[in-house]
Amino acid sequence: MKRIAVFTSGGDSPGMNACIRAVVRTAVYHGIEVYGIMRGYSGMIKGEFVRLDSASVANTIQKGGTILKSARSQKFMTKEGRQQAFDQLVNNGIDGLVAIGGNGTFTGATLFEQEFGIPTVGAPGTIDNDLYGTDYTIGYDTAVNTALEAIDKIRDTADSHDRCFFIEVMGRDSGYIAIPCAIGGGAEIVMIPETQMSTEAVIETLQSGWKRSKTSFIVIVAEGDEEGNAQAVAQRVKEAIPELDTRVTIIGHVQRGGSPTAADRLLGSQIGIAAVEGLLNGMRNVMAGIVDRKLVYTPFSDTIHKKKLINQTFMRMVEILNV
Repeated sequence: MKRIAVFTSGGDSPGMNACIRAVVRTAVYHGIEVYGIMRGYSGMIKGEFVRLDSASVANTIQKGGTILKSARSQKFMTKEGRQQAFDQLVNNGIDGLVAIGGNGTFTGATLFEQEFGIPTVGAPGTIDNDLYGTDYTIGYDTAVNTALEAIDKIRDTADSHDRCFFIEVMGRDSGYIAIPCAIGGGAEIVMIPETQMSTEAVIETLQSGWKRSKTSFIVIVAEGDEEGNAQAVAQRVKEAIPELDTRVTIIGHVQRGGSPTAADRLLGSQIGIAAVEGLLNGMRNVMAGIVDRKLVYTPFSDTIHKKKLINQTFMRMVEILNV
């Protein structure tokens, strides 16, 4: 293998640049040429390739977002689009790929390898931490800390005005951000897609706290909860408990930005090295990850189709700590 390419795809996450940097410098260390593909699969189809070296990634480890940009590509999901992407890889002499992203990224890479034989090793880049095959994904730690900082500030005003705040955090299909925010932020309730927390149960818990003379509450809602978003839940609670002064805060995309934490810089660097060395060792269609502090490579098929389960002990912790 003489020349590889790295790209980021899907939603950005803090630590992606640390991973890109590690991929580039590991390739240089092993005497391999490395190219960056701008804007993910979309840029691959258009031929947006940029030669990278050690200097190209200097002063990037501390930056949020992705220096290679990211974009979603409907065209790549067609056979014609993948053929165009393959032609561009051939024209640029690319022997293997490092794909930094999530399920959608790895699904595309799987199809690509099946049709054209291009080996790909993935790096788990998503704030949601919902990928099977790694304990933590790149960007997750930063996102949790960003959300928790906002929750701490909201807690101050909730206490000052005797209010109940419904705070929505990211997590379309996963409660991995919501759970540590609830525990670390001292929330009374957490609502996540993995559990069946009904609005009626929320109302009952708030009424119980009200009777115990609690005057302020924090309810953390993952955006993908089956009961609806924070606004919908808050409205139903207000109708049931009109005396409760309710407010809604949606933290939103601020969770994706910002300088990565030390943990995400370390994780991105470790996985970037592992991705390149996996390619050199003949691996393909696998994701590099860390499980129980050990480097593992998980087939894309498992990463895509297997569910990463929430530790139910955390849900019990929220219940106990709300007494």
